[in-house]
Amino acid sequence: MLNDTAPLLSVVPSGAADTKPTVLSVSVEDHRYHPLQQTLAPSALELKKGEVVSIIGPSGCGKSTFLRIAAGLIEASSGKISSAADRTAILFQEHRLLPWKSLLNNISFGLQGQKFSKFQRMKKARAVAYAMGFTEDDLIKYPSELSGGMRQRGALARALAVEPDLLFLDEPFSALDIGRRRDLYRLVLHEVDEKQCSVLMVTHDVTEALALSDRVLVMAPDPGHFAKEYEVPLARSERTRRNLLELEASLLADDRIAQLFNMSNWEQLV
Repeated sequence: MLNDTAPLLSVVPSGAADTKPTVLSVSVEDHRYHPLQQTLAPSALELKKGEVVSIIGPSGCGKSTFLRIAAGLIEASSGKISSAADRTAILFQEHRLLPWKSLLNNISFGLQGQKFSKFQRMKKARAVAYAMGFTEDDLIKYPSELSGGMRQRGALARALAVEPDLLFLDEPFSALDIGRRRDLYRLVLHEVDEKQCSVLMVTHDVTEALALSDRVLVMAPDPGHFAKEYEVPLARSERTRRNLLELEASLLADDRIAQLFNMSNWEQLV
């Protein structure tokens, strides 16, 4: 039986981020894929060192577009980005491991741009892989020989091997079962707690956002804009399943937010 009074994640309590330096500042004034269709209206955020911020909202509202702009993968039609991070990494919903490389070579791939010898790259990649529960037998396998959970764990290992100051997560946990999700949650939060990595995450899962984040930004569509900012009032050590359900109910008690998720009658399941 599940214990709804036990913390969902055993991690160091989140601390106040307002006194920490800003790692990422994003101000999008306008973004369009087509001149006559505005994808993003004015939207802005600041991310502090060691802070986790999630963006939630309905499908197609512009969450992933905003994250890709913040990560520098696409350029906003109008806006400004400022980053103080020396090393960044991004993890997508798809693992995007290179199919012709072994798991070890995939994990070490991101280190090729840094000043490491091949021996040092492999040593570092192995250390990260072992910390994430991979065995030596796993490391010689190719992505097609790994389970879905192992492939996504490998993709996270590749991202964390570079020791990012700033980590972008674009729904990387959505295809995983809850057990695998919790394993990856803990790995990400370890980077936050131990190395003060900052995280900007996009997710459809309200509970996931509340469990992991210091702040949650709700994006509304047509065009995409931030409709609400919610500061999670509990330390992570206090975020039991019961408390998370209460937080979710509190967030969805705002009719505007409930309507975004088609959950106007939130308490009725069907």
